[in-house]
Amino acid sequence: MTQNQGSPARELTGRELATAIRTDAAERAAALAARGRPVRLAVVTATDDEASAWYVRSIVNAAGKVGIECEVADLGPGAEVGEIRDRLEALSADEWVSGIILQTPLPRGAKLEDLASSIVPAKDVDGANPLSLGRLASGLPAFAPATAEAVVRLLDHHGIPLSGRHAVVVGRSTVVGKPAAHLLLDRDATVTVCHSRTADLPAVTSAADVLVAAVGRIGLITPDHVRPGAVVVDVGTNQTEDGTLAGDVDPTVATRASALTPVPGGVGPVTTALLLAHTVQAAESLA
Repeated sequence: MTQNQGSPARELTGRELATAIRTDAAERAAALAARGRPVRLAVVTATDDEASAWYVRSIVNAAGKVGIECEVADLGPGAEVGEIRDRLEALSADEWVSGIILQTPLPRGAKLEDLASSIVPAKDVDGANPLSLGRLASGLPAFAPATAEAVVRLLDHHGIPLSGRHAVVVGRSTVVGKPAAHLLLDRDATVTVCHSRTADLPAVTSAADVLVAAVGRIGLITPDHVRPGAVVVDVGTNQTEDGTLAGDVDPTVATRASALTPVPGGVGPVTTALLLAHTVQAAESLA
């Protein structure tokens, strides 16, 4: 990675890649529909969180544009764990359902990893079932969580080399951090995972050629965390007080990094597009 001499970082946008993924998904979905096998995505929700509702609406809208039928099973914030599990099992058994997403947040006492185990891996298009993560870590075929996959796909799209590079992932969630680390390892990067107990975070992150921020804290990553010339991927989508979105990376990092993903418009569009692509792929395997 070359040192940034004060010029603004190159913007690694995701919209062009997302468009290409959606176009391919639409063509494949049309081919399946022509064979009498329409692609159907089921989204199960059990929350009244407005940010979650907005995201689900965006999935429904995006699915419709590529010819995917999208059913939202809204069980409400008072749903019992057993009710959610029963719905997931029923959808898993439904031969006409191609893919299933369990949307978070969940009601108090409900754990994503426990409930997601009720989604059969063949329909687990967002890689939420622990079996999917285990297969991913073992190098076996599985759907990766779409956000984690979006990180690597976006870097590939912009020609960022990974083999032999030092990648640091800040965040160890099973939704982004851990699967992103596995995907980067598969690309022959040397990977370090940081978390809330990491001592001297800037010392670790500033050694990275590629820095992935996936914590969910506005502006956590500052120029002090970034090596001059590093590539920075901002996975954060945090809602501010005025209703706009902000990432985990402070905007001033753009003067230090050589390339940086924007928020919004970076990882987000690619994530949604990959969910659709995964659903089509699942439908093809079930056809």
